Amino acid sequence: MFKEFKAFLSQGNVIALAVGIIIGAAFGKIVSSFVSDILMPPIGMLLGGVDFSNLFITLGSASYPTLAAAQAAGAATINYGLFLKALIDFVIIAAVIFMMVRTINRLQRQAPPPDPTTRECPYCYSTIPLRATRCAHCTSDVTVVAAGAPSAVATH
Repeated sequence: MFKEFKAFLSQGNVIALAVGIIIGAAFGKIVSSFVSDILMPPIGMLLGGVDFSNLFITLGSASYPTLAAAQAAGAATINYGLFLKALIDFVIIAAVIFMMVRTINRLQRQAPPPDPTTRECPYCYSTIPLRATRCAHCTSDVTVVAAGAPSAVATH
């Protein structure tokens, strides 16, 4: 059982997934810092000095000046300012991932389909080699076709 587990862990897909999760977590921290420290302060300033981390609703009769004071008092709160920051984090991360996947898909060129090696007999509609001069199924004479050209039919 240990050998199977070790083989599973050493597969390339598992290692690539682990690397992706680690890089994704680091990227998430960078985006969170960008939103909290760079993006939200100017937005808050434009909205009249609003601090999004202190936007909350207290579920009770008491009021508190900051979220930290409400949490220190053990009050139940709905922290919609922190939710807005998390929502902006998500939108930025989703947009970046979308752009990365879109770019990767554009860079991956699809290989052209291989040239056909067979064709259809015009008499019995069975599959015959492209260079065949006689059908192996109905024994009709068929002319040799150049690659990519439509099949020409000889007399039956």
